[in-house]
This record gives sequence, structure tokens and C-alpha cells, in this order.
Amino acid sequence: MSNVNAVAPDHATILRMIQASKAALAAGRSSEADELLARVAQLAPAHPAVLNEQGLRMMQRGEAVKARELLQRATVADPNHPALWSNLAACLHALRLPQEEMEAIERALALEPRHPAALLQKGALIEDRGDARNAARIYRNVLANVPPDVTPPPTVSAALERARKAVRRDDAALANAIEERLAAIRERRGRGPYRRVDKCIDLLTGKRSHYAPQPTFMYFPELPALEFFDNSEFPWLGAIEAATDEIRGELTTVLSSDQAGLQPYVAYPEGVPLDQWRELNQSRRWSAYFLWNQGVAQPEHVARCPRTAEIIQSAPQCDVAEHGPNAFFSILDARTRIPPHTGVTNTRLTVHLPLIVPPDCGFRVGSETRQWIPGKAWVFDDTIEHEAWNGSDIPRALLIFDIWNPYLSEDERELVRAAIETVGTYYHGTAGRVA
Repeated sequence: MSNVNAVAPDHATILRMIQASKAALAAGRSSEADELLARVAQLAPAHPAVLNEQGLRMMQRGEAVKARELLQRATVADPNHPALWSNLAACLHALRLPQEEMEAIERALALEPRHPAALLQKGALIEDRGDARNAARIYRNVLANVPPDVTPPPTVSAALERARKAVRRDDAALANAIEERLAAIRERRGRGPYRRVDKCIDLLTGKRSHYAPQPTFMYFPELPALEFFDNSEFPWLGAIEAATDEIRGELTTVLSSDQAGLQPYVAYPEGVPLDQWRELNQSRRWSAYFLWNQGVAQPEHVARCPRTAEIIQSAPQCDVAEHGPNAFFSILDARTRIPPHTGVTNTRLTVHLPLIVPPDCGFRVGSETRQWIPGKAWVFDDTIEHEAWNGSDIPRALLIFDIWNPYLSEDERELVRAAIETVGTYYHGTAGRVA
């Protein structure tokens, strides 16, 4: 008995029937998929979703002419659906009708200016015309809105990879064009170094990414957001570097005589969300030998490392009751990685003095990666995302301690100290670790 004169199902039912057909096709049951689509087409022959799906099936079979007729009917039935125009554009691309293809793309983007598929199609069409620069500008708009944790389908993945390659080529060409212009200025004014300008150009041309401070507790506005600070800002740092051999000697004694004093650096109690710290929580793969821990001196440890304690106290330690100073030997075990994370406040900075550094170790802050060199200290803002790794077969060891951010005045330090301490007492000591 024919169903031609049957009452058409409602919109939700039509979509469910189409989805069932698509699921059967994805499972390799093509005959079943065709039967399901034919059934819904018989019940609702003029429905835009039915026409669209029929057109896409024709496209898959290489019958672009038939697909075009179906997809055009779909856009007439529902001219306000950008995906229909985008699908029509894909069909017109297969038919090599670029002018009509662009018109369909523009109709999609007029309805939804950030429509990913339509933007990718527009970029590809402009790129095919030989206009690589304007194609890259469009591709950037797409890539800026692709969620990093979403895996797109294979067809979209290929288009996104084409977009990424085009943007990389354009970034390189733009960098070369800028450098050609800047070279004459560098020559006239001297060779620099122009560290800030170089970083600015790298950000502009995609060679590095911008990382803003993201403290987990307190953000102090209008402080320089620097990944690594210039050592010249810390006149006391040279004396600490000069004491490297003495400090390393005290560490060696600790490692041979007081292994019990080492404790897991990551030590969250049960019931706390661990996120990226799950693997290292309560693990001695990243361990610490504290001289000061959240403002409390560790007398036995200080007694074992008197020279280290003395030299640390020559620095402007971040002294906040129950929070700072902090100073410790950091031992990162072989084949261990510290995941990307951020610190608690930009009112203080972190100092690294490398002591034992095997090969294949590294440290990244924001977009800058460095290798530790024994005896060469650096100061960085740990509220900018950072990570560390030891890919060798032996442990890596540093001296780590915190200092006040030098861009805070003495008055500001006192006020910040009072604010942090008040938070601690307000919550009865339950505020997060801030130093």
C-alpha cells in the first residue's frame, strides 16, 4: 500500500529518521541506509533536511549535477540555514563553478559570519585564486575559534590542516617582509639587542604564543608580565651563583645522609580535585627538601645546609606569615615531567639555581623554553604557565626560592602582606598556598 498520501511526520520525527539512515550508512549497511532515506523522502519530499541529505548522498556517489538540484531545492525550502548554503557551495566547487560557489558561501556567512565550514570554503576558494595573503586572513578567523579539545571529523580535519599550513606560510612570509624593513633600521641604529622588539615580532608572526599571568590566588595589576626577568635587576644574584659549589656540596650531603627529609612536593589530601597533578600527587618522583616551608624555617634542614640558608637570606625573601618565605632543593626524578601549571600570585617571583642537570632536561615559561646550566640562575614569574621535564636516567636538582616582585614598593609589600595574612586568618588558615 502506498504511503504517498500519508500525513507527513513532524520535524523531529523526520530528523530521527534521517539520523537512523546516517547511522546505518556509517555502520556499512548501505542498502538499509538507502531504504530509510527513501522512506522519509516519500513521506516528506519537500522537507529541506531530506533534500539536503539526498543531495549529500548524491555528492558521495560523484553525482554532483543531481546533488546540485537537490541542494538548491533545500535552500529554497529553508533559505535561513547556513549549513544548507555551505553544502550547496561544496557541490558547486565539485562542479567547478567558483562564482556561484562564492555566492553560496557569502549567503552562509551572511546568516552566520563565524560558520566554520563556510569560512574554510571561502579561504580555500580565495587561496585557489592565488591570493594567499587574504586566504590566510580568513583561515586565521577559523583557527581562532576551533576548540583545542575537540576532534573534528576527517573531512574537516583535512580542511583545517590546509588552513594551518597556509597560515604558517603566510606568517613566515610576513616575518621576512618585516625583517627586510627592520634590517635597515637595525643597521642604522646598531644591532641591539632588541629583545622586546624581537618578541613582539615573534608574537605578531606566530613564532610564539602570548601567555598572560594566571595566578590561582592573587593578581596584582600593572606589574610587568615577564616570563623571565633580566638578571641585572637582581644585584644579589651573582653572589648566589658564586656559591653554587658550596650549595651543591650541602645538597650532596643531604642526599647521602638525610633521604628521609625529602618529601613529595605535590601533596594534596584525599577529596581534592587533582587534575594535572594526579600522577605526581604524594609521589617522590618530584620531591623537596625544605629549608623554609610556607614561612616556617626547618631547623634541622637549615643546620645541615648553613651556607645555603645564609646565601638565600641575602635575597629579598617574600615574608608573609604562614605563606612565605619558601626555599627548598627540588629533586626531579629520571623520566619525569612536571605538567603545565601556574603559581598563586605575581607579587612574588621564583628563583632557580641549577645544581645537578643531566642531559635532556628543560624548562618552559609561557612561550620561552630554556635549558638549565649549573651555576646560572634565573628569575621568572610562575603565574605564567610553565612546565619542566627530565628525560634522562638520573635525577635533576635545583635550589628554588621565592622573592618579592621588585616592581612592588615597600609600602605595597606591606599592604599585600597584610591582605594575604588577613585572608589566612579569615578562613582560619585554609587559604591556598600563596608563596
